[in-house]
Amino acid sequence: MPNAGDALAGPDWAAWRERWPNAAASRFAEADGMRWHAQVAGDGPVALLLHGTAGATHAWRDVLPALAARFTVVAPDLPGHGFTGTPRDDQLTLPGMARAVAALLRALHLRPALVVGHSAGSAVLVRMALDGALPDARLHVGVNAALVSPPPAASALAGSVFGALFTGPRLARLVARVAGRGALTEALLASTGSRLDAGMIACYEALVASPAHVRHALTMMARWDVPALLRDVHALRLPSLLLVGEADRWIPPGQIARVLPFLPHARLERVAGRGHLMHEEDGRGVAARILAAWDAAGAHAPTPATARRDAST
Repeated sequence: MPNAGDALAGPDWAAWRERWPNAAASRFAEADGMRWHAQVAGDGPVALLLHGTAGATHAWRDVLPALAARFTVVAPDLPGHGFTGTPRDDQLTLPGMARAVAALLRALHLRPALVVGHSAGSAVLVRMALDGALPDARLHVGVNAALVSPPPAASALAGSVFGALFTGPRLARLVARVAGRGALTEALLASTGSRLDAGMIACYEALVASPAHVRHALTMMARWDVPALLRDVHALRLPSLLLVGEADRWIPPGQIARVLPFLPHARLERVAGRGHLMHEEDGRGVAARILAAWDAAGAHAPTPATARRDAST
């Protein structure tokens, strides 16, 4: 069933078509009951890029074309975010979002070999891998991955007392109205420890001025169960690189370091001077690190399934 928030206004694609980063790669597809906005570019093995909470495809502005030189890159707007349509409430939980992205990949007939996630997007990829939804994946890169438990204040907001207010349409409209003035957006971005250019800031201003985008981002945060993911993460067999911005104020590097012992096939790489949105500050630099990790891991070698398909052609 549609959510009560369906009447909330989402971002207008027609108004942003000429200004949205990599808009030439944009397409729309139906999957899991939603109309998805995704960007697809390049040729080669498939690379899946997932943005974090309250983000959208603009976050990969410089990463996507850099990877598209060697990969078929697919970068969707997550459920309820950006220009993707209204999700069911269950699609804004971590397992629900993992299932929804898997449904999109099936609809697009894409099987990723490389998966890259920022913040909550990385948690979605880990959940997908644990659930067997990424059978061809050879490498996971988490950019300031949200693989740590939320602070007590965020947990309280997810509780029964505050949850309805935190995820309701009234708060979404209020936040969107205030954010539309620009000051809130700039303050939130500054709190990440990252410095973004005017083009990136303009994209965020368009997103946070949308009550629908705001409501779904708030709902996603309220229903995010990282502790449940951490109980399973020891079973992850997918090799992982965790890129950690040393200036990240949202997920401090020390917290990620404490999770590392529970990830048997992961390594951590610190990036000096970069905040939570490092891939938006320095997309080409982050893309170079991703490609270096791919090459170092020998991940470009075909999977057994791919080798069989190639041999049969």
